Amino acid sequence: MNGKLTHSWALPPTWLRFLVIVILILGIFFRFVNIDRKLYWFDETFTSLRVSGYTVLEVKKQICNGQEISVEDVQKYQRLAREKTLIDTIKSLAVEDSQHPPLYYVIARFWMQWFGSSVAVTRIVSALLSLLAFPCMYWLCLELFESSLVGWVAMALLAVTPFHVLYAQEAREYSLWTVTILLSSATLLRAMRLKTKLSWGMYAISVVLALYTFLLSGLVMIAHGVYVFAIERFRFTKKVIAYLVASSVGLFAFTPWLVAVVTHLDKIKETTSWIDTKMPVLTLMETWAVNLTYFFIDFDYDLTRPNDGSILKLIVKLLIPIILIFVGYAIYFLYRKTQKWAWLFVLTLINVTALPLAIPDLLFGGVRSISPRYLIPAYLGIQLAVSYLLGTQIIPKSINTWRQKLWQLVMGMLLTVGVLSCVMSSQAETWWLKYLNLNTPEMVRMINQSEDPLLVSSCQESSSIGDAMVFSHLLAPKARLQLVNESYIPEISHSSHNVFLYDPYHNRLPQTLRHKLENNQKLKTGNVYFEKLNLWKLANS
Repeated sequence: MNGKLTHSWALPPTWLRFLVIVILILGIFFRFVNIDRKLYWFDETFTSLRVSGYTVLEVKKQICNGQEISVEDVQKYQRLAREKTLIDTIKSLAVEDSQHPPLYYVIARFWMQWFGSSVAVTRIVSALLSLLAFPCMYWLCLELFESSLVGWVAMALLAVTPFHVLYAQEAREYSLWTVTILLSSATLLRAMRLKTKLSWGMYAISVVLALYTFLLSGLVMIAHGVYVFAIERFRFTKKVIAYLVASSVGLFAFTPWLVAVVTHLDKIKETTSWIDTKMPVLTLMETWAVNLTYFFIDFDYDLTRPNDGSILKLIVKLLIPIILIFVGYAIYFLYRKTQKWAWLFVLTLINVTALPLAIPDLLFGGVRSISPRYLIPAYLGIQLAVSYLLGTQIIPKSINTWRQKLWQLVMGMLLTVGVLSCVMSSQAETWWLKYLNLNTPEMVRMINQSEDPLLVSSCQESSSIGDAMVFSHLLAPKARLQLVNESYIPEISHSSHNVFLYDPYHNRLPQTLRHKLENNQKLKTGNVYFEKLNLWKLANS
């Protein structure tokens, strides 16, 4: 890397500045519009649980007793309470969910103390934090490409990329993680350029923030380390030593939480057991391609559903190879047109953070690499390559040629489909990333329309607590819940209720709770959209 960085501070043409400003305004608007409209789904309810300082074990003891309870009885664990403190929030994460470090949850707790515990208030934390990604992305482009123009383009793409907008409206830590990835990357490049103690200290602080936001920040740190060593030709130069010192300081500051992670490793394995689900290699690779396409254009159409013959699904299918070729060309263009210290950073960020997830899935089976939120660092690397391609090609260097017109058209199309995707998702009740609860609103509407409804469900596994918390945000106040342990099933009060039975285990329940109800309590279960909703209506046998 050059010791002196010569930024291109020239402002983009007026038309481009106007376009980017309009896109930024739209991007900010999409991050806040209808923020409470979408379903508050399984993962988000656990955010409220942790922030409120409760543990699953506490909730289970209180509501999984076979007694009828109200919606309000469950909602209690979704709101802050005077008896629970910040220490309880941190303890809840450390003991039961240490895979999620506490920084985001601490910020969310302070926010909720000031403004309340509603869905909108809780989600606004993520939306506000996501706005910090804009200056961080611009700064990273200045450090990496020495170009203000590329920074403007990158901010425009970041503003209306549907993936970023979706996670900006999620009550989870992923928008903050995006910010810390960009921040740590920019501070690393600045430290390598300035070579001062202060600049390396700033990088160490950014590492601490990233690690306390999400554990996979460790892969980003490794990517940074590989980059620094490669740039220095694998010699222990002053820059390498400075990086090792700064990253070691960051790791040392993270030690208290690392102890919690190691201590409760079995709990982490239990809560992330879903990543070991087997998937055919071809299906795995197809999912990677679909996820990358959905990063740019997202109409929420599941390509695996054979009965979905919509025109939008057809458009997405046709765009998959085009997006793959476009991304591949952007990376190739970056490699050919930039200096080694620029293209190597982007390629390292993509590969070092994605391959450790993808290779185990290919060799041993698993689905860790099909979870798009885990691939945020790699997606940001791809977005940097695309931003460089467009930022260097859309402005004529001498005369307007067909090539500039072509790339202007490509950028216009990317921004247009991004805006259309955001418009669609802003009006939706649920979306693909809420995959555990895609059909929950329809199911709850059926229950709410009945007179005096009672929803019975198993409380055998901890995940059923999440289902109960989701229901508490949707069920009418008149509804009652009865969460039962299958080792002891109390009498179901069928005479005074319209009773529904929910299967949280997806086809495993018929052999347990449903079977016992039919045999021991002389009840029969009528099928109510079983395949989609896992719901039965109970009646006397």
